[in-house]
Amino acid sequence: MIAVGAALLAVLSIVWHSWRNGISPMPASGPVRRAVAAELLRLGPRGSAVEAGSGWGSLALHTARRCPGWRLIGIENSPLPLAVSRLLARGQPGMRFMRGDLFAYPYEDADAVICYLYPGAMNRLAPLLRQHLAPGACVISVCFALPGWTPARTVVCADLYRTPVYVYVR
Repeated sequence: MIAVGAALLAVLSIVWHSWRNGISPMPASGPVRRAVAAELLRLGPRGSAVEAGSGWGSLALHTARRCPGWRLIGIENSPLPLAVSRLLARGQPGMRFMRGDLFAYPYEDADAVICYLYPGAMNRLAPLLRQHLAPGACVISVCFALPGWTPARTVVCADLYRTPVYVYVR
């Protein structure tokens, strides 16, 4: 009975946060994860990156493994995906997941921001990143363009959806 109650609570938590956020946590495909890691490495061997809305953590964790000189912070407001992310990140150097609001996070110290969001969130995030990111900082956006920004390049992934990864420089 306790297991059923816990499972129901977990499902309700995911449904509530998905409704509140406007999207459910979605894992990135392998080609997308590899493209994001490659873009960080193009910026240099080390730096600080933030994944805004890290969900289950698969994108940030893959990136941390492929980019060992980078420090990554995943920001997530949904408790269950955050707990799973933290569990999976145990022992992963340079990787930290925190509970927070991606629209209130101070991005000033980030060399790169990684986004796999949805159009409404990108609309809200675009002016915040323009205001808070340092000149030269990079935004790597999976699937959805950053309104009002011109990408420096666009990578098309070799996955089922030919997912675009937009790379912007502030």
